Amino acid sequence: MADVPDKQIKRLRSLIREAETNLAAANELLVSLVGDDEKIVSIARDDTLGKVIEGVFDGQNMVGSDGKTYPVPANYASKSKLVQGDILKLTISDDGAFLYKQIGPVPRKQIVGTLNLENGHYLVNASGKNYRVLLASVTYFKAKPGDQVSVNIPEDGNSEWAALEAAL
Repeated sequence: MADVPDKQIKRLRSLIREAETNLAAANELLVSLVGDDEKIVSIARDDTLGKVIEGVFDGQNMVGSDGKTYPVPANYASKSKLVQGDILKLTISDDGAFLYKQIGPVPRKQIVGTLNLENGHYLVNASGKNYRVLLASVTYFKAKPGDQVSVNIPEDGNSEWAALEAAL
């Protein structure tokens, strides 16, 4: 191992992260094509052997206790109305399937704001602050820039992201 250059190790780690991201994206595409049947998305169950990682939802991904970032399917995050700071458990089954479960929701509050589109990102302006929202949520609710929307944020208000609750 001592003879392996650091550059090759870094490249290999990068390829592994990219493969994990591609697998998660493929899973998300499958769900969008055939529906949200958990049996299709993953055969992993709580009793399935595999690697279990807990982490914190950052608004788009899960930052694991191992320091790695794991992509959370946008459809799952939208449907579950995950809020930045929620605690998730990721089970990676032996066949490589990812199964997320929310295990620790943070205290949250609901606020109303205006949906905007800036530089390709959807934002909700509420109480003078902009919160990013997932595109999957915007398309699900068929919301358009200028619409009034209801969002969930952490109770302390300290987040960059919000979970879209409804278009008003």
